[in-house]
Amino acid sequence: MAAKRGTKTSMKNMEKELLCPVCQEMYKQPLVLPCTHNVCQACAREVLGQQGYIGHGGDPNSEPTSPASTPSTRSPRLSRRTLPKSDRLDRLLKSGFGTYPGRKRGALHPQVIMFPCPACQGDVELGERGLAGLFRNLTLERVVERYRQSVSVGGAILCQLCKPPPLEATKGCTECRATFCNECFKLFHPWGTQKAQHEPTLPTLSFRPKGLMCPDHKEEVTHYCKTCQRLVCQLCRVRRTHSGHKITPVLSAYQALKDKLTKSLTYILGNQDTVQTQICELEETVRHTEVSGQQAREEVSQLVRGLGAVLEEKRASLLQAIEECQQERLARLSVQIQEHRSLLDGSGLVGYAQEVLKETDQPCFVQAAKQLHNRIARATEALQTFRPAASSSFRHCQLDVGREMKLLTELNFLRAVPEAPVIDTQRTFAYDQIFLCWRLPPHSPPAWHYTIEFRRTDVPAQPGPARWQRREEVRGTSALLENPDTGSVYVLRVRGCNKAGYGEYSEDVHLHTPPAPGTTQTVGMTVVPKMPQWRRRHPSPS
Repeated sequence: MAAKRGTKTSMKNMEKELLCPVCQEMYKQPLVLPCTHNVCQACAREVLGQQGYIGHGGDPNSEPTSPASTPSTRSPRLSRRTLPKSDRLDRLLKSGFGTYPGRKRGALHPQVIMFPCPACQGDVELGERGLAGLFRNLTLERVVERYRQSVSVGGAILCQLCKPPPLEATKGCTECRATFCNECFKLFHPWGTQKAQHEPTLPTLSFRPKGLMCPDHKEEVTHYCKTCQRLVCQLCRVRRTHSGHKITPVLSAYQALKDKLTKSLTYILGNQDTVQTQICELEETVRHTEVSGQQAREEVSQLVRGLGAVLEEKRASLLQAIEECQQERLARLSVQIQEHRSLLDGSGLVGYAQEVLKETDQPCFVQAAKQLHNRIARATEALQTFRPAASSSFRHCQLDVGREMKLLTELNFLRAVPEAPVIDTQRTFAYDQIFLCWRLPPHSPPAWHYTIEFRRTDVPAQPGPARWQRREEVRGTSALLENPDTGSVYVLRVRGCNKAGYGEYSEDVHLHTPPAPGTTQTVGMTVVPKMPQWRRRHPSPS
């Protein structure tokens, strides 16, 4: 009982393997495409019809490699399909050949029919015969039928010849392509007739041929062409199409493929713990991906908000500058307006001058008119050389944001890590300190900071990365290493880092420090045997 439940559960779990990629229902009379994917024959006909091919779908009432199916075995999906039904199209479909719009009959070059596979999203070539040249996947049909029986899909199979209400079918006939109850089977297979020789089978809704037939010659396939990766019959084997190809009997191909499949399946079943471990790892990766994605969204939002805050601060500053400039101009213009209003008759300066002119006392007049005359003279000059005290234009306050807009438009995620830096040997030197200078190659992604690694080569190296001394997060493109050992050879390398990660190390550079004071060696002339003062190597592993 437990084994039966396990088998039923296993069959139920594989349901997604039995769904047509076009209609998302269980396969009905599946065909094997050249790309090895499967598709229902009715779905394939509909796809070809949508592509504009006419007459390459095979007979709707027949199969490419088997006798015709009965209406009861046809998929209920066909009732909602819109297919051409003209008499001419029926004749073309039955023949397995036809034309497409724009093709001339009897063309020298046959039409190459391309089928858009819904599984691999690629176009596969069907050949001139279209779907009529494809094999029917009988094995997949049997698996679908066993699945339906294991999960009781569709209920009991009823007799197709009974008067309503029909009885439950007990037999099936491949030749008649129908299911029968006991009484109807005897009635339609009378003793002494040719139908009496029909071999009964279990009742089924899908009748299949006893074996695969060659779609070109209607002969039973007996060999397998390794070159074409296709089943062939005896006639195909001797034809020029397969001349020089590696052809093997079906039995040999069957045994070899079955052994490979069994071996692979045994390996998978024997490593279920590994599969489960990898599933757990993938699930953990999914969780980390969700967390990292949320963190990335928050970080981007924060950075963009920061940009917005900077822009808002800059906007307020620029608007304040415009406001101050505007108020200054308005004040100057207001003063100028008041001065001109004082020149009107009877008001302001003019009115005062008119009253002063009425003075008859000469000394008093001279005293008052002296200062008044200076003001009147300035007013007269201003009147003759009139010019607004301030300009109304704010052209000097216009912004050129082309560069900034380009930068914002090009704002994107870092696509790559920095390239390996290039150490500048002309500017790098060693004395009582080591001065290291480098640069990034042209067109390299930017580096936010650098890591410098160095070690002595004349000291026995320790295994692993511990033998390197490291200086992290160095800003800029130069660094000073203090207190190196005298009379030693140092190897140095640099790598850059940005948000995308660490880049490759630069080439190793070997540098010789001068000897200790009091030695007879001359600084700058000391070299390591077989090693010049400057030498580059390919990046060594950490």
